[in-house]
Amino acid sequence: MTEFSERVERISISGIRKVFEAAGEDAINLGLGQPDFPTPEHARAAAVDAIESGKADGYTGNKGILPLREAIAAKHETDQGVSLSPEQIIATAGGSEALHVAMEAHVDEGQEVIIPDPGFVSYDALTKLAGGDPVPVPLREDLTLDPAAVEDAITENTAAFVVNSPGNPTGAVSPEEDIREFARIADEHDVLCISDEVYEYTVFDGEFHSPVEYAETDNVVVVNSASKLFSMTGWRLGWVYGSERRVERMLRVHQYVQACASAPAQYAAEAALSGPHDVVDEMTASFRERRDLVVDGLTDAGLEVPTPRGAFYAMPRVPEGWVEECIDRGVVVVPGDAFGEHGAGYARLSYATGTEELKEAIEIMSDAARAVR
Repeated sequence: MTEFSERVERISISGIRKVFEAAGEDAINLGLGQPDFPTPEHARAAAVDAIESGKADGYTGNKGILPLREAIAAKHETDQGVSLSPEQIIATAGGSEALHVAMEAHVDEGQEVIIPDPGFVSYDALTKLAGGDPVPVPLREDLTLDPAAVEDAITENTAAFVVNSPGNPTGAVSPEEDIREFARIADEHDVLCISDEVYEYTVFDGEFHSPVEYAETDNVVVVNSASKLFSMTGWRLGWVYGSERRVERMLRVHQYVQACASAPAQYAAEAALSGPHDVVDEMTASFRERRDLVVDGLTDAGLEVPTPRGAFYAMPRVPEGWVEECIDRGVVVVPGDAFGEHGAGYARLSYATGTEELKEAIEIMSDAARAVR
């Protein structure tokens, strides 16, 4: 009798989803990681035009339409000074698929992938689905990933390590000197660095840097997405880039699991990348204000909150029972251990929701903190 693969039995439904299911219908949802801004109008219009003109009726090339890949290449030339050929880019079904094809193309059965802990839930699961073994590395007190800890964790069996800055679930932004070190580690140890950069534009303090800016070998693969950059989560359009030999291997995975990214979404993302970026500045300014509101409110409630420098998440240290108390009172937050063993004692909340709702949620979370002390 056919049962189930060992790979799928090694993973489970995300802890984030379990929290959603436990919450009431009228709860204030601070567990959802998506911007609350509309997709730019010119991106929507490009998709409509592609549909009405028939351009989106058929498959595109496996890597995606050339104008989109040219726009992605131009974006990274402008933002990181990285010279890319469109042939080094694959348009994917969101950053999620980009991570998946990067793992599948580079991780053999039983090889190790070093991941931040706490870290985005997909890193652990996608490593296991590729047949690999996750090696969680605890974060520093400020919730950044320590390059020295990554280097110490490397063995002869290490296939890759994951860098995520700005980070989910932490909101932490790695300083430039750490990003340089990640590039050096990838070069000197001949180990792949998978750099998850989907929150690239949402930086409040300091500047964003990518390991690909400093690497001297092709041991960096970059994952990015229109989802968080341009508030296009539902469009499911991301991309992955690297050297041509790495892209060719990732394309082998992509062409069989996806064939090509959604054609209307490709036209929309091209327009978002090539058109006005007003929404980027607007979102960043708004999220900065909301961050300050949340950090100040939770600090006043007696919680310790490492100040997020990017993305739109906060990860306070919380007393036992606080998460459950918040959910019972109608505010959805996610327990930190949903993101790894070292997330225990923390909780993640997203402040990508309206200011008035946030103010109400802060009052409820403050009451919850008093109730469990």
